[in-house]
Amino acid sequence: MKYVDHIGIAVTSIEEVLPFYTETLSLKCIGIEDVESENVKVAFIDAGNVRLELLEPLNESSAIAKFLESRGQGIHHIAFDVNNIEERIKELKEKGIRMIQDVPKPGAHGAQVAFLHPKAGHGVLYELCDKG
Repeated sequence: MKYVDHIGIAVTSIEEVLPFYTETLSLKCIGIEDVESENVKVAFIDAGNVRLELLEPLNESSAIAKFLESRGQGIHHIAFDVNNIEERIKELKEKGIRMIQDVPKPGAHGAQVAFLHPKAGHGVLYELCDKG
């Protein structure tokens, strides 16, 4: 793991919460896109030493929709930047870590991503993020 790439925050509406980050906190929105593989719309916020990723569900089958229904808005995951995501997954599995994805899938900004199961992370959902 190289560093924390971003912190994912589940929100019901990016449009509604974005002014809090851009106007109230004076942070800069650096991009908004749909991530079809996760059924989410994301907005990245530059918070200086880390980015914040606002996650809005695109439909009710999205994991974010289910998260919002059970827990409400708030921190969803912490993402680590990694090199060679396939090798990191292999190493973690060899250490007995349960993964949600055994094979990386497309994420935001063209990155390849995979998630550790929250039970493996002592209740925290961690994402591996390989930007190539």
